[in-house]
Amino acid sequence: MSKEITNIPRPCEVEVEKYLRKWETLGNYVLQEKAIVEIFAQRPTNQMIEDVLIKVCLLNDFYSTNILDTFRVAKHILNLDIDKRLKAGDLGLINDIAIVTMKNGKSRNFYSFASKYCAHHQADVYAIFDSFVQKDLLYFAKKDKFCEFKRDDLKNYKEFSRILREFIKFYNLKRYSLRQIDQYLWLLGKEYL
Repeated sequence: MSKEITNIPRPCEVEVEKYLRKWETLGNYVLQEKAIVEIFAQRPTNQMIEDVLIKVCLLNDFYSTNILDTFRVAKHILNLDIDKRLKAGDLGLINDIAIVTMKNGKSRNFYSFASKYCAHHQADVYAIFDSFVQKDLLYFAKKDKFCEFKRDDLKNYKEFSRILREFIKFYNLKRYSLRQIDQYLWLLGKEYL
């Protein structure tokens, strides 16, 4: 590990606040997020292909999730009939949404996208998974031993959620929403990792 990576500031309220202020200066991200929240609020259910498709396309574009066949992913979500599970906060839903059989018959795993899709429906239940969050959690688990887990555990959403909640508890960051923790970890990972 390089010297720069070993000097990542320990998570605390001061650090989270610093990165949340930084987030507010990123006009394009703030406006994109506001647009996503508005569209998801206007289309809260997943019973019509048009509603699901617009949400899939919006997330795919703004988050660069590299879904080349957005219609197939939207159809997959529609067929899962997810609304009751979303409302119940079913964490297993992420992994079910994530695995999509593509036109060529091969399965693709859109795990990060699935976490974003559910998080924008239920921000207080579902946290967003991405590569920066993964790197941050692995780094702090190694450095401070906040929780024991393996890298692969993060690809099981129930485990990821448990690990993230352990992170929040260990560093006493309970006053922040999952979305704020995501913004903090994303910017921290982008800067250091």
